[in-house]
Amino acid sequence: MERHLRQIALNEIGETGQSRLRGARVLVVGAGGLGSPLIAYLAGAGTGNIGICDYDTVSISNLQRQILYGENDTGLPKAVLAAGKVKATDSSLHATAHNLKIGPGNAAGIISGYDIIADCCDNFETRYLLNDLCLSSGRIYVFGAVSAFSGQVSVFGYGSRPRSLRELFPDPPEEPSSPMPITGTTAGITGTVMANQILKIICGYGTVLSGKLWIYDSKKEESSIVEL
Repeated sequence: MERHLRQIALNEIGETGQSRLRGARVLVVGAGGLGSPLIAYLAGAGTGNIGICDYDTVSISNLQRQILYGENDTGLPKAVLAAGKVKATDSSLHATAHNLKIGPGNAAGIISGYDIIADCCDNFETRYLLNDLCLSSGRIYVFGAVSAFSGQVSVFGYGSRPRSLRELFPDPPEEPSSPMPITGTTAGITGTVMANQILKIICGYGTVLSGKLWIYDSKKEESSIVEL
């Protein structure tokens, strides 16, 4: 109670919302620039069961935006490190590291243990896979993407009229051929907006970005919402 007193004091959350957070099961796919702030805020809010799926290891170039890690973590698996950060934040939480590459052969099994899937990955093959599996199994899919000074967030498979990522992107955009340039703050802001969507979904308050795409320009400090 003392740990989460500031958010329990909000009528929109209260003890009921905090109990829902404790029982929630969220899988974060990708523990990089988007996943780092998302995981940190889910843990801080008291999300009881957090899965982290990532097959990559930490490199020096990650540290500019992937705030869960430090220099001493280079070469170590992100999923394992991120799960450790969750436990360090709150030892009562359950954190599961899926230190592997998610794909058609294992995705259904991995997401079966979770109710909300947060997509922080960097390719549309995986995004479409997660979207389709979530829609077919009744799970909620939270989408986030960043590039340079731009961030995007939307929610699919939620509400009375579940929407699909394929409505937003009928065809996959061209994948970058080289490492994507990005500011760390843009990733941080976008990942935090994803976390905020998940907290609202779990606790049942506010407006969720279902059927809407939030677009942020950190260079101009402007944001807009597009109806799908």
